[in-house]
Amino acid sequence: MLVVVVGATGTGKSGLSLEIAERLAERGQPVEIVNADAMQLYRGMDVGTAKLPVDERRGIRHHMLDVLDPLDEASVAAYQTDARRVIADIESRGAWPLLVGGSGLYVSSVIYDFEFPGTDAAVRERLEAELVSTGPGMMHRRLLAVDPVAAEAIGPSNGRRIVRALEVFEMTGEPFGSGLPADDALWRETAIFGLRAPRDELVARLDERVRQMWSDGLVAEVEGLLPHGLGVTAARAIGYAQAAAQLRGELTETEAIEQTALFTRKYARRQVSWFRRYDAIDWLDYDDPQRARLALAKLGA
Repeated sequence: MLVVVVGATGTGKSGLSLEIAERLAERGQPVEIVNADAMQLYRGMDVGTAKLPVDERRGIRHHMLDVLDPLDEASVAAYQTDARRVIADIESRGAWPLLVGGSGLYVSSVIYDFEFPGTDAAVRERLEAELVSTGPGMMHRRLLAVDPVAAEAIGPSNGRRIVRALEVFEMTGEPFGSGLPADDALWRETAIFGLRAPRDELVARLDERVRQMWSDGLVAEVEGLLPHGLGVTAARAIGYAQAAAQLRGELTETEAIEQTALFTRKYARRQVSWFRRYDAIDWLDYDDPQRARLALAKLGA
């Protein structure tokens, strides 16, 4: 059984996943957690990604954390291969894998049965040149016209992923987002739980979370990362880009916090929209003290 916990940033996915894992272990079913947050793949990027410290993991084994250097470029296709290999290994030990995270495409790549198209060097080179000359905003409008599902999930600032989605459309004539996620068969027996929160409560939680990131030392963390370099993906991470701009004197601390909060709210809206399309999902209220019990009941535990 593959158990999945998803939801927008700030809905308490880590807490619920730990509670489910502990309660299943009490019933004799060991559980190991697999990360599905793209930015938590990166070593040294802890404060801004809300990565759970080792001493707060309650002795539960975690996978797919700290597997990339910040100079590396994350790849959904590579993640799919690695995460599925980890899941198979967990199952071989008699444990249940619990996939938890808010990166919609990364989650979908694991739980739904589909393959990523290949690449075309000539098409990729042309699209990357267009990205440089026109910018991601213009490219995103093109993507929105041919593949609104992918465009919504990617957002208007992620040029690398916009190029990839346009490349797939040119190569196959099919949207990259077609069949993602609701129309594809599940990869294996899977139980999916989504955490939801009223919009006004979620906004307040996100704004406080961003302020806490600065209090917890995000700027110092970024200052320590910069001498070693950040790749395109890591440098664009919400919060990290703004902290770096603050260090360069391009933003004041107040401006950096406000911009991070704004982008975080926009990202959360995209997450909510993405996971709403999961046909097989069971929704739980983020603040329901019985949410773990309800999840276990659904699992037959």
